[in-house]
Amino acid sequence: MRAASARQMAATALLLLAAMLLARFSWAIPVVGNAEDALYDLRGFVMAPRVAEQDPRIQIVAYTDQTLIAVKKRSPLDRGLLARALKAIDGMGAKAVGIDILFDQPQDEDDELVAALRAMKTPTFVAYTDIATNKDDIRYEQQVYLQSFMKRLEGSNARPASIMLSNADGATRLWPAIIPGVPPVLGRAMIGAVDPAKTRAFDGYTGSIRYRLSGRDSLDDGPDTVTPLYSELPVDVVAAAADPDLAAAIGQQIAGRYVLIGGDIVDTDQLTTTLTAATSRTVPGITVHADLIAQMLDGVRLTKVSAWERWAVAFLVILAAVLTSLVEARIWKVVPFFVAELALIGGLPFWLAYMHVDTYGTPAFGWIAGWIVAFLAVSSAVRASGAVERRFAQDALGKYLPRDIAQEIIDNPERLTLSGSKHELYILFSDLEGFTKLSHQLEPEVVAKLLNEYLDRLSAVVLEHGGIVDKYVGDAVVAFWGAPISRPDDGRKAALAAYAMWQAGEEFRKSVDPSLPPIGRTRVGQHFGEAVVGNFGGERRIQYTALGDAMNTAARLESANKSLGTSIIASREFAERSGLDWWRPLGKVVLRGRASPVEICEPAPDFPETDRAALAEAVGLIGQDTPAAVAKLTELACAHPHDTALACLIERTRELKGSEAYVLG
Repeated sequence: MRAASARQMAATALLLLAAMLLARFSWAIPVVGNAEDALYDLRGFVMAPRVAEQDPRIQIVAYTDQTLIAVKKRSPLDRGLLARALKAIDGMGAKAVGIDILFDQPQDEDDELVAALRAMKTPTFVAYTDIATNKDDIRYEQQVYLQSFMKRLEGSNARPASIMLSNADGATRLWPAIIPGVPPVLGRAMIGAVDPAKTRAFDGYTGSIRYRLSGRDSLDDGPDTVTPLYSELPVDVVAAAADPDLAAAIGQQIAGRYVLIGGDIVDTDQLTTTLTAATSRTVPGITVHADLIAQMLDGVRLTKVSAWERWAVAFLVILAAVLTSLVEARIWKVVPFFVAELALIGGLPFWLAYMHVDTYGTPAFGWIAGWIVAFLAVSSAVRASGAVERRFAQDALGKYLPRDIAQEIIDNPERLTLSGSKHELYILFSDLEGFTKLSHQLEPEVVAKLLNEYLDRLSAVVLEHGGIVDKYVGDAVVAFWGAPISRPDDGRKAALAAYAMWQAGEEFRKSVDPSLPPIGRTRVGQHFGEAVVGNFGGERRIQYTALGDAMNTAARLESANKSLGTSIIASREFAERSGLDWWRPLGKVVLRGRASPVEICEPAPDFPETDRAALAEAVGLIGQDTPAAVAKLTELACAHPHDTALACLIERTRELKGSEAYVLG
């Protein structure tokens, strides 16, 4: 939070608020609400109870397309046929009869139908609707006729019942709304006439419809292959039940059942439900009324999720996203946790549905989407804040480490061991000849300016070649390669860096104001060896540096340049590991303060190859046939009269007394 800007914090807060609202009110948001509908339908299909056989409590008597073909009359439906069917059903022991057909326009058979309805001993309920509740399906004139038709039934067992079904968002998922002054819905009315206690259990209920699936259906088949749960008889077959054998067979399917009469016609009264919303398949409206009756008979009144519970879950989802975004761990460790968390959030609505909780209106997609928005909001703020800190750290480390190594240490802090550890290093020491003497001749401000510019140039060379700036000792630069991260080309880069540092030193000499005393040469010593690298110091200040004999050897090699007439020398251990072929041998020397000799080499990219081979041969003779070595070296020196290093080698070789190595003073 300290690193984040006020704008970033404000943006994050707004996104978290948006995530919270999304997780709470996703059903009311366009497009997102469609996703919620789809997930609700998926839950309804996956969690639908399985029924082994067709429901023996409900019988559908239907006008089918085959019926319409047989009677040669399509619209309005043949009411004489219905009248005959009602007479047959009334004597078969049905519990109640519900007619899902609107009698909203006159027909010649109306008198016959009214007579049949008035004669019904079985509680019978006739479809009713009005303009106020169903303006898309009935006009004023139709309503007037329907009301007059109902008046003719007054005083009989035939009473009106609403056939209004909910079709919110293009599918019938909920029970119809309870509207004062409108007759109860068909299923409520039928059960109320037989078992009022079951009706009272559903007083005020307008929640989700509990749809069921046949046990013969496979969830893999999809909702377009749903097997009918209710037995269906064609109305013309029931109307023709004068035959005793046929009447007996039909009577077995009617007796003790709730009978629903309506249309099962391809282009009439077809509805999309929770089970069919994902496909183009529809079901007859009479089937939905049967589902309502079955739900009431089973006493499955789904529990509503309260508003405060939805707020609570939304808050917990957003809180989980915020806390998850703050987790600092490897991605491969965090991903399983992310997956488990999202699976839990996504699985919660399915678990609620399994526990007979009404999940319509309860977010599912909204919870996941809100989690994602909150996670991205906070994690982006964390990344932005972290980027500020990383840039600061990288800039700070970049003054001592190559940028790629600095970045890797920032990304993987464990690579930087806080205690000392042994590493094989390519070590470099540089020094500016005569600078101490020069500093006494100049004003301190001038000395500081010159020194900073010089060290800046040499440090840039080290970092460009992937090295670590260990320390500055006055005008000396100490650097190494191989820690905290080693690279296969560390030796090559270290060797090239030394040569580039010498060149940078020469350019610096030329750039200095001619009015100032002349600047000396840059001298470089290089060695390969083992050193302890880590953070050293006290409680208040530590320094990342390298310690060991190899460091001392590199420092003495740098000092040896003055006696050897060279600007850059390296130990053979360093030269052989550099992978470069520009080295020429300069014999063995015993460094100041050392007992063992060191073979030294000098980078000489412009030295001819034949002369390089001759020099190697001559150096190989030192100690074995020193006079011959001197002769060969003198011959080479004649070809290179201005080669100071070669001249110094001849002088050292002449002074040898039975030894292969020259002892430096």
